[in-house]
Amino acid sequence: MNTFTQLVAIGMISLMAAGGSWLLREPLLNKLTFTCDPAKLRDDEICLADVKGNVLWVDARSRSEWEKNSFKGSILWNMDPKEDANLFEAEAMPHILAAEMVVIYCGSEKCGTSREVAGRVRRMDLGRPVKVLHGGWDAIKDSSPAS
Repeated sequence: MNTFTQLVAIGMISLMAAGGSWLLREPLLNKLTFTCDPAKLRDDEICLADVKGNVLWVDARSRSEWEKNSFKGSILWNMDPKEDANLFEAEAMPHILAAEMVVIYCGSEKCGTSREVAGRVRRMDLGRPVKVLHGGWDAIKDSSPAS
C-alpha cells in the first residue's frame, strides 16, 4: 500500500469510529444517572436525597438557565459581573430568614460558582446552615422523572 492509500484507509476508519460514537452518544448519556455517596462529600456538601424540611434553593447558574429550567421555588444568585450582587443579597435575606437551610446549586459537580455564592451567604451570618448540592443541576435533572 502506498502512503496515500494508507492515509485514506486511516481517515475512513476514523470517520466510521466518530460516526458510531456520535450515534451512540445520546442514548448512553440518557442512561447515566447521578449518584451521591455521602461518605465522599466535602463538609459543605449535601446529597439531594438528604435535603429535607423548609429549604431555600439558590440557583447559582446564569439568569437565562434559571429562567429556562430552575428548581421550583428557587431564587437566583450568581456571580455574573453584569448582575447586581447587592440586589441578590438584599432579595435573598428574607428568604434565608424564613428557611431552615440554604442549598445552593450550579450547573454541575465541577461548577465552583455555588461555593462562591455559599461563601457570600455564610458571610451574611444569618444563622442558617448553608450547603452546596453535590452534583448541582445535574443531580436535580437526573432525579426528575421527566429526564
